[in-house]
Amino acid sequence: MNVHNLIVSSLQHAVMELFSTMINGEIRFEGVSEERETPESCDRVVSFIGVAGSWSGTGTLTCSPATACHLCSQMLMAEYPTVSEEVLDAVAELTNMIIGNVKSNLERHLGPLGLSIPTVVFGRNFKTKSAGAEWIVERFRWNGEELELRISLRPNEKAISKPPATDVCTVEF
Repeated sequence: MNVHNLIVSSLQHAVMELFSTMINGEIRFEGVSEERETPESCDRVVSFIGVAGSWSGTGTLTCSPATACHLCSQMLMAEYPTVSEEVLDAVAELTNMIIGNVKSNLERHLGPLGLSIPTVVFGRNFKTKSAGAEWIVERFRWNGEELELRISLRPNEKAISKPPATDVCTVEF
C-alpha cells in the first residue's frame, strides 16, 4: 500500500464530492506536490484540524479572505461580503467535512483515527509552521479562486505500541 497515493486520492475525492453536493460552482484539481517548506507570509484564511490515532498529523485548508466569504455565502445561502464569525465557522466546518471524509477513508487502511476541533486563523502577513512536517499539497480552483489543501501524516509509534483499550472503566474513590 502506498500511503502517499492513498492520501492524494482520498483528499481529491473528498473535495470533489463535497463541492459537487454542497457548494455550487465548478471545482478543478490543479495539481499536487510534496513540500517541506512553510508557505510565505500571506493574507489568508487558514483552518487547521489535527489527526490522531494510529497515524497523526494535521490537515489544513487555505484560501483568500474573498474566497472564504464566497464559500460561506454558498454554504449558508446568504451574502457575506467580509470575513466574520460566520465565515470563519464555515471555513472550519468545510475543513472538518473534507478532512473527516479523508479520515474515514484512511481508517480502512491505517487503523483508527480521530479529529480535533478545527482552528481557524485569519489575518495579514502571518506564517504557519508545523515542526518537521512533510506536506502533501493539493491545489484546486473553484469559480476562478484558489483553494489549497495540505495534509501531513506519519505513523504514531506510541499508538502502535500501546495495548488496546478495554471497554471497562474502573473508578476508585
